[in-house]
Amino acid sequence: MLGEIPDSTLDLRVAGVNLVPGTLRDQLAGGPHLLIFLRHFGCLFCRETLADLRAAAEADPSYPPVLLFFQGSPMEGRALLRRYWPAARAVSDPELRVYAAFGVHRGNLLQMFGPGVWAAKRRAEAKGHEQGERTGDVFMMPGAFLVEGGRVLWSHQYRHAGDHPDLARIPELLAGARR
Repeated sequence: MLGEIPDSTLDLRVAGVNLVPGTLRDQLAGGPHLLIFLRHFGCLFCRETLADLRAAAEADPSYPPVLLFFQGSPMEGRALLRRYWPAARAVSDPELRVYAAFGVHRGNLLQMFGPGVWAAKRRAEAKGHEQGERTGDVFMMPGAFLVEGGRVLWSHQYRHAGDHPDLARIPELLAGARR
């Protein structure tokens, strides 16, 4: 998804973890943001993404603010984020309304169990991540979008469940997208 974010999406009331009260638009005020749509919390790729994202954001002062989206309740979100990134802002979206609005979809069998997933599993396990209890829609794909002022400037097209962009390059991608 590139282009304008519909007002109907921006005006959705959201709840979650470490958010300001209000709508999605309220969460995105003040410049560019990186939106990350997580898979289910038991997914080792979700955990890997959280750890890698936190490291990248804390290492680079030019990193845009991150807003996470997850399928569980705010209480479930707080429990997981307490372990991986207590300061993270995250939107609870158990009905997957925002996922759908951004075109984040369910994966097919190849995207869930294909060769790329097995290679990514080895990568995540080498970093110390493990599979946890499955929660939410286990076939939901992840999503990553750089947004600013109601526009999507960049998105990552996920090939499979374990794919993810080089999160350390996000500031560079943002600079390029703004040109």
